[in-house]
Amino acid sequence: MTTRPSAVPLHCDENGTGKSGTGAPPLLLVHGWGGDAGEWAPHLAAWSRRHRVLAPDLRGHGRSPAPAGGAYGPHDFAADLAALLHRLDTGPVVAVGHSMGGQAVTALAVEHPALVRAVVVLDPAYGADDAELARLPGEQEALRAEGAAWAVRFVRGAFGPHTPPEVRARHERLMAAMDPDVLARCRDGMYLAPDAFGARAAARAYLARRRCPVLGVYSNEAAADWERASLTHPYSRIEAWPECGHYLHEDRREALVELVEEWTAGLDEPGATTYP
Repeated sequence: MTTRPSAVPLHCDENGTGKSGTGAPPLLLVHGWGGDAGEWAPHLAAWSRRHRVLAPDLRGHGRSPAPAGGAYGPHDFAADLAALLHRLDTGPVVAVGHSMGGQAVTALAVEHPALVRAVVVLDPAYGADDAELARLPGEQEALRAEGAAWAVRFVRGAFGPHTPPEVRARHERLMAAMDPDVLARCRDGMYLAPDAFGARAAARAYLARRRCPVLGVYSNEAAADWERASLTHPYSRIEAWPECGHYLHEDRREALVELVEEWTAGLDEPGATTYP
């Protein structure tokens, strides 16, 4: 068994307590690579009318500390998130994760199942095909050589035609301010570490261990089809929004708020959170 360092105390934005009697589960909102909790501000305001909503900064991002020694895999993120949920006494949450955050919430569901009622993944950073994996070593070498400038160019390629200008500017600014070593270690943890599950074969095996319902939203039809083939829970559901870029949760904020509200409301239906 791999020994992991102690959990990092995360900065967390919080809003809402959930209306009494609604039964609406708490929402945990987890950003992606090079992001921070601020990207969830519009969603946090909307969802907090019914839910208790938590939006942490992952280790090494935003206002959360970067641990000495620098372990930045999804399992490390999940350990931090589990400690946060225990500290805040949330009970089981619906864990929503974008990109790298999709790996983090999946690891949280697998390794800390009592803390997760359901998972929502938004263009998650798992399921990389052979072409993506072949590019990784060169990309990592360039990232370590060029630093944040490489990361800013990379993130520009993730925007879609409908990504708002203020969203583009914010992500470029955040990426430019990131520690390049943290960014590189995050990608190592997602795809190159011995326990990584970013590649398709490893992801297929790891995702089979999720025992809760999954809602997935993808910007790519082929990736959405791949995730559908990985689902095991009868209440799980996958949608594709091919008109979006990678930051689909910011391209279509209102649509995502409505989709998550509708899907989480159905978690109260008989059998929705019971594995067959």
